[in-house]
Amino acid sequence: MSYLIAIDGLDGSGKGTQSELLQAALARAGHPASLISFPRYDSESSSLVRLYLGGGIGSSPDDTNAFAASAFYACDRYISYKTEWGNKLASGEIVICNRYTSANAVHQLAKLPRCEWDGFLAWLYDLEFARFGIPTPDLTIYLEQTPEISAKLVEKRSSATGQVKDIHELDRDFMRRSYDAAMYASDKLGWSRIRCYEGDEPLSIEAVEEMIHRVVEEKLKIKL
Repeated sequence: MSYLIAIDGLDGSGKGTQSELLQAALARAGHPASLISFPRYDSESSSLVRLYLGGGIGSSPDDTNAFAASAFYACDRYISYKTEWGNKLASGEIVICNRYTSANAVHQLAKLPRCEWDGFLAWLYDLEFARFGIPTPDLTIYLEQTPEISAKLVEKRSSATGQVKDIHELDRDFMRRSYDAAMYASDKLGWSRIRCYEGDEPLSIEAVEEMIHRVVEEKLKIKL
């Protein structure tokens, strides 16, 4: 049986690393799995996302409203589903998504006043899952990391790799608002939230991986 697993979190939370580790663990356990990372930076489908994140529409995340930005990301997911991974899911393969609709639910929700959050989430899920017809995840795992730790990890990554920060990563206030939105969305939408820090320090990669394995085994009944 195929499953769609989404792993999300703030920038620097380790979702890319943990997505790769889960793919490897599933393969070792005899479960074929593909990994898709969003946005699809190497594809034309992400051109609007790249323009947005690169500051081509505005230097602040708030320069592009939540609905427009969500549509950019949703189009990238729709095109990749139709051209890259839809057949894999249909054939019974497990697909792991590093970021998914949950990323819109966090980062775009953060642009809106709280009184509009429920309406936006209803609009977003209708757009992506009903109107666009992309699959709803069987399991969404949210890696909870404080915005303070996330900012430090992003800075460390940028220094080590030379990776240029996007407009989300450059805006500390936006990261804080995204964290608050993530706590709300994960509770309302039933995501499996994993706390990835202790005090002011992030947990080890191995500790987070172990917790992810426990969630996958419990929720999807897959033995790792």
